[in-house]
Amino acid sequence: MTKPDQPPSPIARAIAMFTLIVAGEAVFFLPFVLPRVFRPTLLEVFQLTNLELGIAFSLYGVVAMIAYFPGGPLADLFSARKLMAVALLATAAGGLLLASIPSLGGLKLLYGFWGATTILLFWAPLIRATRAWGGAMLPGRAFGFLDGGRGLVAAAIGSGAVALFALLMPDEVQTASAAQRTHAFQQVVYLFTGITLAAAALVWFALPRQGEPSDPIELKRPLGAVRRVLKMPTVWLQAIVVVSAYVGYKGLDNISLYAHEVLEFDEVQAAQVGTLSMWMRPVAAVAAGLLADRFGVARLTILSLLGFGIGSGMLAVGAFPPGMSMFFFATMISTSTCVFALRGLYFAMMEEGRVPFGDTGCAVGIVSVIGFTPDVFMGPWMGILLDRWPGELGHQYFFASLAVAATIGLIASIAFWRIVRRWNEA
Repeated sequence: MTKPDQPPSPIARAIAMFTLIVAGEAVFFLPFVLPRVFRPTLLEVFQLTNLELGIAFSLYGVVAMIAYFPGGPLADLFSARKLMAVALLATAAGGLLLASIPSLGGLKLLYGFWGATTILLFWAPLIRATRAWGGAMLPGRAFGFLDGGRGLVAAAIGSGAVALFALLMPDEVQTASAAQRTHAFQQVVYLFTGITLAAAALVWFALPRQGEPSDPIELKRPLGAVRRVLKMPTVWLQAIVVVSAYVGYKGLDNISLYAHEVLEFDEVQAAQVGTLSMWMRPVAAVAAGLLADRFGVARLTILSLLGFGIGSGMLAVGAFPPGMSMFFFATMISTSTCVFALRGLYFAMMEEGRVPFGDTGCAVGIVSVIGFTPDVFMGPWMGILLDRWPGELGHQYFFASLAVAATIGLIASIAFWRIVRRWNEA
């Protein structure tokens, strides 16, 4: 680990952030980016209903909920480099199974496995390393760069995957046979698997050797950190904000399917819509992080939740039939921008919430256990609404539920801001 009297050079800091960005997105390519961009195709290839796919997502979420809490203390005790590299290798191994087009039971087991590989060994080390990079002065910038960079990587790779998919499909997409569709999908899976493996190598060789324990570990230390963090009201409010923001993020999974079912886009066009939404992420997250360091994380969080709620409400009260696609694009882009801004903000709240740096892993674990519960319920919830009310009505009900979540998060963010303001005035 770099000694305090030998601060890392700007080049070393840039390499470290680049590595965190690439690894931070690559680990989620297979479980999340793939179904977000290619959801209609995935449903066709695996012969699934929305509810069945939602249950697979839910199993991921259940395992993740169990893994978040022990994953936090692990990040405070062991090397981020080793934990993250192993997580990426294991996640990539799951990609080989996905490419074999397993049964529904196999797909469910795979998502449960990914819940362990991406969370237990990866998530908290990523957040702790990012907070260390930003320090006390630049928390917004650190997390804005992380999520904005992750968004840029996801959008670029997603666009490349769509181009590969389109190249492998016939010119008239609707005429593609089941074999052609499956082959094209498998090649996309192999692409994502290869990138995940490359990210593991990058982490191992390029990430600074931080977090290597040099002193005997006190077994009581994690328990003391947990007790301290649990007593902090700002941590609980932050967790509510993360729940609301993550509901919005998971809700973006519906964008490509909405375009396909309501606006009558074909599979390639629908995938392009999903990718366009992803391109909002790098701009929104980086801009939010930079503005947060200037005007305050809590203030930017409030504004982003307000925008997310308004956009979701607009989608809920009126569908966009073919011929009104520009209005849909404007609403989708603005709503996506607010949701992705929140992703660049909600872990930066730890600095304003005065969480001790040594307790970062424990705080991440506790906030994540609560904040990422949408991994458990959002998939089935989307499936129930869309399968029970096919077409426009089901989508409207779904976007209405996003507006409710945004309102709850807005209330929590205002309460957080009031506590921070009181501390600053004291």
